[in-house]
Amino acid sequence: MTDNPTIRRLRARPALVPMAMPLVTAGGAVERAPLVLIDLETDAGVTGQAYVFTYTPAALAATARQVEDLTPLVAGEAVAPLALARKMSAAFRLLGRPGLVGLALAGLDIAAWDALAKAQGLPLYRLLGAQARDLPAYNSKGLGMIGAAKAGPEAAALLAEGFAAVKLRLGYPSAAEDLGVIDAVRSEIGAEPRLFVDYNQTLTLAEAKRRVPYLQDFDLEWVEEPLPWDDYAGHAAVAAETSVPIQLGENCWGAADMAKALEAGLDAVFMPDAVKIGGVTGWLQSAGLAAAHGVQLSSHLFPEVSSHLLCATPTAHWLEYVDWAAPILAEPFAVRDGRARPSEAPGAGIAWDEAAVARYAADV
Repeated sequence: MTDNPTIRRLRARPALVPMAMPLVTAGGAVERAPLVLIDLETDAGVTGQAYVFTYTPAALAATARQVEDLTPLVAGEAVAPLALARKMSAAFRLLGRPGLVGLALAGLDIAAWDALAKAQGLPLYRLLGAQARDLPAYNSKGLGMIGAAKAGPEAAALLAEGFAAVKLRLGYPSAAEDLGVIDAVRSEIGAEPRLFVDYNQTLTLAEAKRRVPYLQDFDLEWVEEPLPWDDYAGHAAVAAETSVPIQLGENCWGAADMAKALEAGLDAVFMPDAVKIGGVTGWLQSAGLAAAHGVQLSSHLFPEVSSHLLCATPTAHWLEYVDWAAPILAEPFAVRDGRARPSEAPGAGIAWDEAAVARYAADV
């Protein structure tokens, strides 16, 4: 156990990690995961680790540079994540935090919490005052827009990896195609597995109000982002047309955006992204909002850290599982029998496989 370590520097390495199952959405195909790997080095020899997903390789170099450019602001500071968050909020108040700045600040925050937990010899969930528990998890690493003929067998394959729930991407040119794909999946996997669908922000309000009610017969867990993510009023209008919960939150930049969704009446389910919401600190703020409003909170990506955060969330719902970072982790995150538990190692359970990191280093 190390008391009060201070920060020496931030190191950021861009990587393009191959995906076992490329994901095709209405917004395009993702075949390699663009990740920025962050090391927060301290004077005590403890290193906090985190990674951020940049969605496109075009943002890798800029995000890595933005992370390392934070070093002059934090070098010599104590590894005290809440104090660091206040300092970063002041430093970037005029510029604002959405975008690459937000990714970098969240990476700093997660790495700082990881370093603090390691210094105390505790898994992150225990540092947060929580207990480990089994979390229901759904397999989200595949089932892109691959058509009805392929979707059913792929859904069955994803369930066979030890899951009882999967997520399917929609947004085909017609409602009939959407319904045909869902029907093919349900015919293949049966009625028991839980099924989630995600439109990835592809519909207009008029089209969403027409299409989403058709989905009620398929016993869906939720319908995710049929509209642009920040159209809170539009999503509320769609929710009024259907009994299926409307899910959003993965693109909200901090708890203030979550508050806007709640104010619009989207108060059934919400799924913050551990990075976009502001790291561990931002998640805790959102978990407080969710608890105050009785909103079920699920995670988006980053299962390693999200499993710890959901254990510290009073209204925890579902953990989204993807294996996109697994090839560069010394101990990839695992789900068994549809349930996930956080790592018992000190920190968030993120440690690099340095040989793999070198193999997948991005040339940017």
